[in-house]
Amino acid sequence: MSIKIFIIDDHPMVVAGLNSLLGQLENIEVAGAVSNAFDAIPFLKKNKIDVILLDINLPDISGIDLCKKIHKEFPEIKILGISTFSERSYISRMIENGASGYLIKSASAEEIAEAIDTVLKEKMYLSVSMEHIAKPLSILPSDNLPALTKREKEILQLISEGFTNNQIAEKLFISSLTVDSHRKNLLTKLNVNNTASLIKLAVQNGLI
Repeated sequence: MSIKIFIIDDHPMVVAGLNSLLGQLENIEVAGAVSNAFDAIPFLKKNKIDVILLDINLPDISGIDLCKKIHKEFPEIKILGISTFSERSYISRMIENGASGYLIKSASAEEIAEAIDTVLKEKMYLSVSMEHIAKPLSILPSDNLPALTKREKEILQLISEGFTNNQIAEKLFISSLTVDSHRKNLLTKLNVNNTASLIKLAVQNGLI
């Protein structure tokens, strides 16, 4: 009996990549893939699935919220969160909402196979080191942080979800130059040098 895998991710290239990697593995079958939460639940009601690869960043509701819903309605299905992020807060929120593990999208076929095998054995799988997970967050006093405008908070959230300047511009109906200006202002305001540091600081201080 092959293990039935279901992919929930709105990026076609990611889905194609996962299909290709999973196709290399024995006894594993991709039963289907959808790009949003709206299509996911009906599929799960009609198909027997063993493991879901669930993206944290979906167009309708967050993967974290969908994880909670799936875990409640289909507790027998194992959920592996997948994302480009390795920050502790994303991982812990997925686990709190019922995920059995967490994979970074750059994971190899071997790591994906190990993750699937681990969660089916009722164990937790994390693709980042436990030392990283256990590391305490260095949270700054909130009164030391500059106030962000509503628009800056919106853009910071979308940056953290991996959207490009052009994608953010489309979502917020503003120009990409305006987005770039806000991005640079955020770097200056929060005194960081790059986007990775910006996201890390935002997560550590509860800005997103």
